[in-house]
Amino acid sequence: MALNTEQRVRRAAVKLFADKGFHGAGIRDLAQAAKISSASLYHYMGTKEELLASIMRECLERLLLGAREATAGVTDPRERLASLVALHVLTHALQPAETRVVDNEVHALSPAAKRRIIRLRDEYERLWAEVIDEGIANEKFDAAQPAVTRLALLEMCTGVARWYSPRGPLPLPELAAQHAKLALRMLGGTDSDCRGAVARAGTVVTSVWRTPL
Repeated sequence: MALNTEQRVRRAAVKLFADKGFHGAGIRDLAQAAKISSASLYHYMGTKEELLASIMRECLERLLLGAREATAGVTDPRERLASLVALHVLTHALQPAETRVVDNEVHALSPAAKRRIIRLRDEYERLWAEVIDEGIANEKFDAAQPAVTRLALLEMCTGVARWYSPRGPLPLPELAAQHAKLALRMLGGTDSDCRGAVARAGTVVTSVWRTPL
């Protein structure tokens, strides 16, 4: 699919911000990567910080939408957690540049913009907290420190963006299933093959990322 100029600018920004960091990516670099002049660049992006905030906001909104769709109608907290883990792993494996920008560049935002992005991030993490709390309340999970466990799970799944390669020994669906199994074990939940959760998450990821940022 051919990209319009605004999409080329955003795609170039995602790659540069992921590779060089926000402060390391200059306006000239961005214009060159998008194949437009520096003078016309601002017409498509506003300020560089506005572009960063827009990319981060849309990425988080897609992740949040995907999490809600992947868990919709799922009543068992173990299955919901497996779906959240699979969604997070698949998204970070398939969209590593976008997720690295969200995970690594929030410090570059001004206080007002940072608050808006953190609010979205907290809303996403709240879905994880709620399912873990529900599982503990229903005696499906056993965690003395649920908040610490949640943060450990998120960090484990987020790391996929740094090291995943399609040339690795495991197909991506199996990799997502292995992460889901690890998550259930960390919470003392019953192990399962997690194939249903992975398939559901895979369908959602394909849907929410079918168009570029």
